[in-house]
Amino acid sequence: MTRLLYFVNIPRFFVTHRLPLALAAQQAGYDVHVATSAYDEANIAHIEAAGLPFHPLPLRQHSTAPHYEWEAGRAVYDLYSRLKPDIVHQVSIKAILYGGLAARLSHVPAVVNAVSGLGYVFIAQGPKVALIRTGSKQVYRVVLAHPNSRTIFQNPDDRDFFIHNGLIDPQRTVLIKGSGVDMDVFYPQPEPDGLPVVLFAGRLLWQKGVGEFVEVAQRLKGKARFVIVGFGEAGNPASVPPEKLAAWHDSGVIEAWGYRSDMPAVYAQSQIVCLPSSYGEGIPKALIEAAACGRAIVTTDSPGCREIVRHGQNGLLVPVHDTDALTRALQALIDDPARRQTMGAAGRRMAEAEFSLPQVNAQTLAVYEALLASKTRHNPQ
Repeated sequence: MTRLLYFVNIPRFFVTHRLPLALAAQQAGYDVHVATSAYDEANIAHIEAAGLPFHPLPLRQHSTAPHYEWEAGRAVYDLYSRLKPDIVHQVSIKAILYGGLAARLSHVPAVVNAVSGLGYVFIAQGPKVALIRTGSKQVYRVVLAHPNSRTIFQNPDDRDFFIHNGLIDPQRTVLIKGSGVDMDVFYPQPEPDGLPVVLFAGRLLWQKGVGEFVEVAQRLKGKARFVIVGFGEAGNPASVPPEKLAAWHDSGVIEAWGYRSDMPAVYAQSQIVCLPSSYGEGIPKALIEAAACGRAIVTTDSPGCREIVRHGQNGLLVPVHDTDALTRALQALIDDPARRQTMGAAGRRMAEAEFSLPQVNAQTLAVYEALLASKTRHNPQ
């Protein structure tokens, strides 16, 4: 059997964004293995319950301490050398950088990288992150040049950024929009009665637009209910402090529903989904889910976000950090149920046509097959 190793930074992200793909690969005959950090027992148990061999790694999601990073890089190399995968699929920056170097050194025949947004390294400011960004670019140039590799981008803006910065040969790039959504799980339901609910769903990071969302909630208080569903990230300096979220909730400006595992039911309780992100998104999965559930969307005209929203068709796009424009867009849809329902129906059609789970899985498996078919013509060094 062809051995396929998924290397993802954290277990939760693998479960939410790559587990269905891994199971599809297993069903297609691959010997599928998974490697992530070792610090999330609940999601590791989920991976193992799915019947996938799990390999814990000493990764720290937000660490940049040299001794931790050296330990992590060495562990990745040891795993690749011992497991000897025929193909690896590496998702997110640390997996791509550490896994890419390990793949070159241990002569992995075929490599797939997945850039799920530019993220913190390419959007944050300050001398420390600038130094990390410079170093990351140098390593990217090495690891993305593996002679039998493809790098999957979720939106054309990110692909163009990598090409224009000389990080990758255009011939080694593939565009696959998002990680897919199960259209049978996320499906349209009628809007609920009562005051409209505007939903923010996602990681509680300032760059995701939580602050702008709360400011609009204050401006439109009484016209709609503003609900935040999601979780913070311990150790991430951009994470919204729990006490701040609690204060907003206690003041009645927003409703904090916490982490929810029943997202189809959450979307069913909303009328509008709002993500005013300035983050380096790939394609936000929450917006694909919202479209699949037939909900109108208000988001920013930024990379990734604009891939799922056609302005005026299935939602509205506003400039990044423009709270006035965000207020006007939400007010317009709060006041016009017929318009938002028409947009929701258009979003469902778009999700079915472009973002369904079987479609994304098939496109990704085709990348694997093409690389494996050509691996005998390459001798990676």
